[in-house]
Amino acid sequence: MYAAPALRRPTTPRLTRLRAATALGPAFVAAIAYVDPGNFATNFAGGASTGYRLIWVVVLANLVAMPIQFMSAKLGVATGQSLPHVFRDTFPGPRSWVMWGQAEIVAMATDLAEFVGAAIGLNLLFGIPMPLAAAITAVVAFAVLTLQRQGYRPFELAIGSLLALICAGFLYLTVRVPPSASASLTGLLPSIGGDNMLLLAVGIIGATVMPHAIYLHSGLMCGRAAGRTADEKRRLLRLEKVDIAIAMSLAGLVNLSMLAIAAKLFHTGGNGPAITLDEVHTGLGRLVGGGAALAFAAALLASGIASSSVGTAAGQMVMDGFLRARIPLTVRRLVTMTPAVALLCSGVDPTQALVLSQVVLSFGIPFALVGLLVLTSRRSLMGEHVNSRLTIVCMSAVVAVLSGLNVLLLGQQLI
Repeated sequence: MYAAPALRRPTTPRLTRLRAATALGPAFVAAIAYVDPGNFATNFAGGASTGYRLIWVVVLANLVAMPIQFMSAKLGVATGQSLPHVFRDTFPGPRSWVMWGQAEIVAMATDLAEFVGAAIGLNLLFGIPMPLAAAITAVVAFAVLTLQRQGYRPFELAIGSLLALICAGFLYLTVRVPPSASASLTGLLPSIGGDNMLLLAVGIIGATVMPHAIYLHSGLMCGRAAGRTADEKRRLLRLEKVDIAIAMSLAGLVNLSMLAIAAKLFHTGGNGPAITLDEVHTGLGRLVGGGAALAFAAALLASGIASSSVGTAAGQMVMDGFLRARIPLTVRRLVTMTPAVALLCSGVDPTQALVLSQVVLSFGIPFALVGLLVLTSRRSLMGEHVNSRLTIVCMSAVVAVLSGLNVLLLGQQLI
């Protein structure tokens, strides 16, 4: 009896069979850098000091972040390597050493923000002394980092859960403290005026477009891109656009919520004094209620723990790429956390230190961005994914504006 041949299942590229949801994640890890404790400090200080007038800075910084993060992801997919690795291969010698040196300074400023922020969160929630709170943060951050040994997915899910907690906290706060629609629209008009406004604007930019997120995103995409065909890489990048759009939009809304809450509750007119995170917590409890104060402290703690883990992963990637050297995570964490612990033990105002650390980060953005722009504009590296002329022009303008703001700030501080 004749039997019909069994139908063969058509071959399908691996990424086509892959559910879109499983391709999401790298941008959510990078997005933690956009809502770290430095953002809390700069956005609340900016809102309390200038009202809604710096909303345009927050909006523009988050809009610019999207193409920057996509360029970083694109480099990782096209080359199968992180930005530091590709830079070292393309520009060996002194230029790689300079890039590593400034990246390490940026890493220390990042660690300072993350540890101080998490320590403040623990102090506000449980009354733990600041130095001890910093040590607890280090232990928890290491625990989250160990998830990387299980593969990239558990780490991404853990960081995504902490990001969800941050978003939930600020959704609750926004409902309790709704912003002024008219004042928010007025704040979209660019303006820089007053003694402190430029410093706060540069700090907000440094807290939003963070250099280590640029280095990190390319590395997060390497494992996903390894061994894939050209069609699979195109689909991976299409999915990454969605990943970036969702994650960066959530981060942008959280940043806007921070500034708007501070503007509504704590701004008294003109260019008033900035506000510390302790004062924000106390003010929320007094003016809104204990639930609002709890939501703020919990979001700050989640931000500090998540960003500390992400910052350590980025720092390891920077050293491995620029120097071709790996050191134990424990040693690296001890080196970069030392300034933060010393600061907490010295009695310096931690919120002011957070704002200044974000200004330092702003000076690191042009280095990372120029390196990224140069490499992703090389067809020999990127192939069909090379930057378009429009991308090159727009990103060059971003570099020029950020560098100009940094120079302007330096001049203002020196005069």
